[in-house]
Amino acid sequence: MSMHQQAFGKIAVMFGGHSAERDVSLRSGSAVLKALQDAGVDAFAFDPQHQTLADLAASGAGRVFIVLHGRGGEDGTMQGALQQLGLPYTGSGVLGSALAMDKIRCKWLFQAQQLPTAPFAVVHSNDTNFAELLASLGGKVIVKPANEGSSIGMSAASTAAELEQAINAALKYDSEILIERWIDGREFTIAILNGQVLPVVEMRTPRAFYDYEAKYQANSTEYLCPAPLSNELTVAMQESALKAFNAVGARGWGRVDIMLDQNGQHYLLEVNTVPGMTEKSLVPMAAKAAGLSFQQLVLAILRQTDEQVG
Repeated sequence: MSMHQQAFGKIAVMFGGHSAERDVSLRSGSAVLKALQDAGVDAFAFDPQHQTLADLAASGAGRVFIVLHGRGGEDGTMQGALQQLGLPYTGSGVLGSALAMDKIRCKWLFQAQQLPTAPFAVVHSNDTNFAELLASLGGKVIVKPANEGSSIGMSAASTAAELEQAINAALKYDSEILIERWIDGREFTIAILNGQVLPVVEMRTPRAFYDYEAKYQANSTEYLCPAPLSNELTVAMQESALKAFNAVGARGWGRVDIMLDQNGQHYLLEVNTVPGMTEKSLVPMAAKAAGLSFQQLVLAILRQTDEQVG
């Protein structure tokens, strides 16, 4: 028996699931599973699309490594189910997961905590004055479903007709839509691991914004880590990221996305509580810049379950 088998027992790596982000989750989960097995951990794959919680309870797993992205895995429902089963799991709990998943309630929290975030509006239908809404948010906006990740259902709009189209597209995914003032600038992400803020990553894409295509399919996206920023800006953005992570009640590990405008003002976009863990993903990149291999990162996340054992 390896040292890690003794330390952790049998681990279910939960990935796949039913959400719109299933494909990304399958890639992330496969990478995590392989890293754990390579480290000598007794880990096996568990896909909630094909297996039930009764199967999980009967599997002999003592802990769960959650690599489900999106609804059903990142929104607190699975976390609550695992708590009922008495199974320790990685990452955020029920409240932190649910809040972080909901982009609109995140924005309200950021506002209440006086954290920097772009002006926004919330709509529930396409029954709205598109021209007025657009003008009130500076003439160009980004439209997002409240509860989807991986940029699914998101689009930009700078005319009333485009805004109507974007809202209709987002309504296919959610009944609540977030409309945010477009920030013209650079996009960054900041990973948090066990209370430590990792080096900042900058994403540069020739596409209009860092969308699903730029994240998972394009080879034209550039990643710079540590991001080329002044020390002062780096620290300010890392502080905002940690405050945002804590404000939503997230724990363990995650990623906070931030925009920086032309005037050097940064704005919080969102908190991800189960970020991508593929070879192209951002948390592994930030961990590498901090001197952690992918395997060390995965083990550090798994160790979060220690405090729930016993």
